[in-house]
Amino acid sequence: MASPTDVILAGAQGVSGGRVLEWIDKAAYACAAQWSGTYCVTAYVGHIHFTRPIPSGHMVEIRSRIALTGRSSMHIVNEVLSADPREGVFTSACDCLVIFVAKDPSSGKPMEVPTFKPLTEDDKRVEAAALTRIGLRKEIEAEMLKQTYTDDSTAPRVIHRFLAKPTDINWGGNVHGGTAMEWIDEAGINCTMEWSGERTVAVYAGGIRFYKPISIGDLIEVDARITRTDARSMHCAVEVRSGSPRGGRENLTSAIHATFTYIGVNIDGEPLAARQFTPQTEEDLRLWEHTQTLKDLRAEYAPIPLVELRGPAQLL
Repeated sequence: MASPTDVILAGAQGVSGGRVLEWIDKAAYACAAQWSGTYCVTAYVGHIHFTRPIPSGHMVEIRSRIALTGRSSMHIVNEVLSADPREGVFTSACDCLVIFVAKDPSSGKPMEVPTFKPLTEDDKRVEAAALTRIGLRKEIEAEMLKQTYTDDSTAPRVIHRFLAKPTDINWGGNVHGGTAMEWIDEAGINCTMEWSGERTVAVYAGGIRFYKPISIGDLIEVDARITRTDARSMHCAVEVRSGSPRGGRENLTSAIHATFTYIGVNIDGEPLAARQFTPQTEEDLRLWEHTQTLKDLRAEYAPIPLVELRGPAQLL
C-alpha cells in the first residue's frame, strides 16, 4: 500500500517517480534472482512513461516477468498498477524494461543464466517487444557516452552530496539500484522546481545506465542539470558519482547516468507552461541538441509496447 511517506512533496498528487522506480527495481530483482538462482545487479533501466500518479492509500501491484535472456543478462518487463482498495479496480500507471546481470557469488564476475524459451503467444509477443528495444538502447548509450559535462555551462544545476548509509544497501552489500534511482529523481525535482518556481513531477525516465556498484560509506554526488526545455517539459541529465570520502571529490567516478523529463503542475495536478532555458555556452548548445537527438531516436525506433492494453482488473 502506498503510504504518505512515499509522497515526498507536501500537497503532491501522488507517489514520487523515484519511489515507483525503487519498487520496480526490487520486484525485477526478485524475478531475476529467482530465474538465475544467484545475486544480480541492475545494468540498465529504460523508456519509462509515468502515465498517471499513484495516490497515497492505493494498493500497488508490480508485475515482473522475464522477456528474454542473454548469456548472463535477463531482460525483465515490469508493469505497475494501483487501485483504490475501496473499489479494488487495478489500472496501469507505468511499465518499463529492466536489465539485470547475474553475478557469481564467489568471484563477482558475470555468471551464465538459464535460457528463457518463450512458449505461449503472449511470451513471444513480450520477447518481440523487448527485442525492439535493443537497437534503441545501444543508440542511446552511444549518444550519451559522447557527451561531457563540465562547469562551462549556464544551465540550471543542483548537486546533492551525502554518504551512502547501511539502510541503502541490498542483499549483496551494495546500494540498491532502486534507491539510487530515487536519489536521481530527488535531484531532478530539486533542479526543476528551483528553475520553474512550480511543483514538478517526473513524466519520463530513460537511458539509466549503471556503471559500477556503490558501497556503504561512499561519498555520493548526484549532479542534475537542465539540458533542454520545451513548451511544457524540462529535460534533465543526471549523473551519480561515488567514491571514498577520504579521496575527496576529485576522485569520485561515474556510477550511474540517466535522463529524466519533468513538467510543472498546478495545485490540481494540471500541466503548466515551462519556464524557458536559453543555452549560452558551447556545452549548453551541444547538450540541447543531444537531448533532441535522444527524442528523435525514440521516435525513430518506436518500440513495440511491452504490455498489452487491457481493461481494468478487479481485485477479488
